[in-house]
Amino acid sequence: MNKKMKKTRNRIIITLILFFVIFILDKANVLKNAGLPEIGRLVLYVIPYLIIGYDVLKKAFMHIIRGQAFDESFLMTVATVAAFAIGEFPEATAVMLFYQIGELFQSYAVGKSRESITEMMSIAPESANLEKDGVIEEVDPEDVEQGDIIVIRAGEKVPLDGVVIEGESFLNTAALTGENVPRRVSVGDEVISGCVNDKGTLKVRVTKAYEDSTVAKILELVENAATRKARVEKFITRFARWYTPVVTIGAVLLAVVPPLVLGGGFADWIHRACIFLIVSCPCALVISVPLGFFGGIGAASKKGVLVKGGNFLETISETTTIVFDKTGTLTKGEFKVTKILPDNEKGFSEGGILELAALCESLSDHPIAQSIRSAYGKNIDISRVKDAKEEAGHGLAANVDGKQVLVGNSALLNANGITAPEIAENGTVVLVAVDGSYAGAIVISDVIKEGAAEAIRKMKNVGIRKTVMLTGDREETAKAVAEEIGIDEIHAELLPADKVSEVEKILGASEGKGKVAFVGDGINDAPVLMRSDVGIAMGSLGSDAAIEAADIVLMDDDIRKIASVVKIGRKTMRIVRENITFALAVKFAVIILGALGLANMWEAVFGDVGVTVLAILNSMRALRVKD
Repeated sequence: MNKKMKKTRNRIIITLILFFVIFILDKANVLKNAGLPEIGRLVLYVIPYLIIGYDVLKKAFMHIIRGQAFDESFLMTVATVAAFAIGEFPEATAVMLFYQIGELFQSYAVGKSRESITEMMSIAPESANLEKDGVIEEVDPEDVEQGDIIVIRAGEKVPLDGVVIEGESFLNTAALTGENVPRRVSVGDEVISGCVNDKGTLKVRVTKAYEDSTVAKILELVENAATRKARVEKFITRFARWYTPVVTIGAVLLAVVPPLVLGGGFADWIHRACIFLIVSCPCALVISVPLGFFGGIGAASKKGVLVKGGNFLETISETTTIVFDKTGTLTKGEFKVTKILPDNEKGFSEGGILELAALCESLSDHPIAQSIRSAYGKNIDISRVKDAKEEAGHGLAANVDGKQVLVGNSALLNANGITAPEIAENGTVVLVAVDGSYAGAIVISDVIKEGAAEAIRKMKNVGIRKTVMLTGDREETAKAVAEEIGIDEIHAELLPADKVSEVEKILGASEGKGKVAFVGDGINDAPVLMRSDVGIAMGSLGSDAAIEAADIVLMDDDIRKIASVVKIGRKTMRIVRENITFALAVKFAVIILGALGLANMWEAVFGDVGVTVLAILNSMRALRVKD
């Protein structure tokens, strides 16, 4: 509990004691029998009223001066001052007291909801140990530059992204992923800010300035999450903007028109107007709706999932179709050469085919190229390679040792007038042609991620109707993966641009039937992530591209958490709708009863503070979601 909340709590306790002492003396006629005049009774009730309500009165006054009169502090001020004016002294003080109790409860609830998200803020490093000329100096992480050497001792947070140049240890990534699984690092391995060094001492060369580091990007994301409002939040904000002036005008009309038209005294109708004002405060809606979304975002962050705003939580709750990129999402992206199929009749050997392919792929950073070079396992003399040219989505062409070599798919060979045989192998088949003639093929297989089939099953259990896989692989490979993990529909042999058009077709077919989410690694799939209704990125422990491109980031790449996020989104939306329905129903009922003279101020207090507290309690349920 912060200082402001403690101060409010203490004021509430003092006011409660004073109010109940005065109230008991008043109702027991002690004040009357002591000969206290009505003005003295008013003063007694005004004392606790000012103790508890001076800040509300000040806020209302300041807003009136600035021309922003119509808010809940204005409504409470008008209602309670009017109640004093017509002699309802206990009711006026009680209304302000219970209003402040409701505000304290609200502040506490918001604080609890923030905790799950602000736990992420604990990943922010306070200092970095900068090493210069053998001397270690503790500095602010923002003062460390790219290329500097920092020392990270056991138990310290990794302050900046970098590469280990000395030492080995285990990093605890729980703050980023929600999972307390140690990750071993040694010389040459990358480390990212926000993790905790568990064991040995590490020397790290910094690769990114603090403002570009993983931790800085995550903190920026967390801080901005509350600003991206869901449609229902925006509606409530607009609703409150018009609702309060309408309510105020309605209360004035209720206080003035009936006595003028029907005759009789003004006091009773002013009393009804006060009830109308109190119960009409929109606090239950204005507070509980964003609090519900805040709770949902907090629940997701506890699981190591970053949701960039309430709008994305709302969208994922309406999702019925999930589209996956295959490589790096459903599979590990760890390509390995599993077979080499040379055309022996033309004199090619396995080693010869692999060497030509490795040389041709020597300048590519594609995972397939890396796997071919890894299988070759020898140093590559780049001087043997000339005129290397990449054909996007098809493969590469290069002059190797004076021979024209093509390495890629059938489309690349066909475009060059070369016919290749059909190769029925599960995996990615890389075809090799030399001097205009088919020379052989290399089969590369990817490994399906642990838990991929379980993830698809969980998604179906939470109401996802269709799962789709997009891949550049051959159809046979795609079918084998889809059958193993339970994907409903596949689109294979796609170029990067084809993925966007396929997602657009799926979006068109799903219009009016639910939203479409796309799950990718956030690096190659940025256009598709942004084109879908909601983009979910495999965070790779906080990869920059994932955080930038996606709406939701799985910090540990575990797609099983997608079902949890869908569940959190749907529970959040259900809670928000419950709050809106309950608040409006109770308030409408009390307003009608008050206007008819059938409700008193105590019922009005319940219609405002009571409904707000119940709605806040309901919103806090969004923080708890079972797997």
